[in-house]
Formats: sequence, C-alpha cells, structure tokens
Amino acid sequence: MIYNGEVRGIDDVPATSSGWLEGEGIFETIKSVGNKPLSLSRHIARAQSSAVALGITIPNSDQISQSVTDLFAAVPQGLGMLRISFDNQGNWLAVHMPYAEQEKSCDVRLHPDAVTGDVHKKFPYTNRLAILEQARLAGFDDAVVVNSQGNICEGSVTNLIANIDGRWVTPPTTDVVLPGIIRQILIENELVAIESIPADRLAEITSAFFISSLRLSHAISSIDSRPLHLSHAFGEEIKALAHKYSVG
Repeated sequence: MIYNGEVRGIDDVPATSSGWLEGEGIFETIKSVGNKPLSLSRHIARAQSSAVALGITIPNSDQISQSVTDLFAAVPQGLGMLRISFDNQGNWLAVHMPYAEQEKSCDVRLHPDAVTGDVHKKFPYTNRLAILEQARLAGFDDAVVVNSQGNICEGSVTNLIANIDGRWVTPPTTDVVLPGIIRQILIENELVAIESIPADRLAEITSAFFISSLRLSHAISSIDSRPLHLSHAFGEEIKALAHKYSVG
C-alpha cells in the first residue's frame, strides 16, 4: 500500500486489514483491469472537490497519479479494487486489492427507514455497509434507499438508474445522492436523464441497475420480490462505455 506517498506494509500504517484508514475523511474506490484504473482523473477531481468543501488537505493530482503507478507496480492485480482515502489530519492511503465480479443479478428490497444521503464519499462507511448487511440478513442481496422527502435515491453503496415509462432516469444530486463517476458518464453520453423518483412510483420501474465504479452495471432482478426485466444489452453498453475511460 501507499501511505503518505510511500510504499509501506500493512503493519506500518494506521489502517485496518481491509485497507481503511482510521478516523474520518473522504475516499474513492476505483476498478482496475490489467493494472489500469478506470476514470482515475475523474475520481481524483471528485476527491479534490470534496476536500475543498470539507476543509481536508490532499496531494495534487500528479502526486496521487504517480503513487497509483508505484502501487500498481508493487501490488499488481489482474482485476482489482483501488481505494484511495484521505483523512482529516492530512494523511492518505492507497491500497490495491483483488476484486471478484458480481455475476448474479440482485434481488433488492426497499430499505425500511429514510436515509440521509451525502454528496461526498466519506468514511467511516459503516452506516452504508450496515444497510447492505441488513438487507442480506432479510434475505435480499441489497437495498434501495429513500430520503426524508420520500424520493428514491440510490442503493446501499451504489447509484441507481431505473427505467420508467420507457426512459432511463437517475435521481438528481439535490435528492442528496453521491455524484457517482459512472452516473456522470452516462449523463454526459445522454443515456440517462436526471429526474426525481418518488417512492410511490416504485411499482412503475420496469428495469433497473445499480451503477458504481466497481460494479459498473449490476442488474436488479426484483424489488421487494416484484420481478423486473433484465436489460442485458444496456448493461453491457454501460460496461463498454466505462472501459473507454480506462486510466484517464
């Protein structure tokens, strides 16, 4: 791993065995394929924007990019997960770990409680991981969360896109959702529109995906046990588009 710009061992840094820095801060999670990170510059730009908003000091983009190069040389992965985290004390950590694709579509539930979202990707991430774990304990693969205004926002740890009335839509950041990288790429390429999704329109969703920089596109097969159409072709289109932004 890289700690404050230097290659270090896990026992030499204040981090968990799964690569989380102690304390509080912001982080980015990035998929790597053949030791090439997807959309690295976009992730760094988002982290820098959050750092300014939250008063966190982080290195410049060239320093981060060079450290990622050094990390990949030291810890190569055929298919990997790169996590870069920056705490509110000025420390930062980058880890490169193996990643396994999630091949199966997911059965999800509507999370029973309203959730306060965030437009910044912060750690500790325990509240979001708890939503995921609660869904799994209830017999589902994941959950869709709703904000205090009654609008569907995202998944436990992902953005959401849904097909309603033949249109692909994703909630706006004003519904307090993370401005995800894959989400932004789809918006820029005019594959999805930005639109609030009131929870009372849940039954109108005919197809849906969780999207994230790790999963890229993960088809949702049912919501609260109501089957959805699996749009395989669109899912592959999303993945192909994401790979166009390899490294850059």
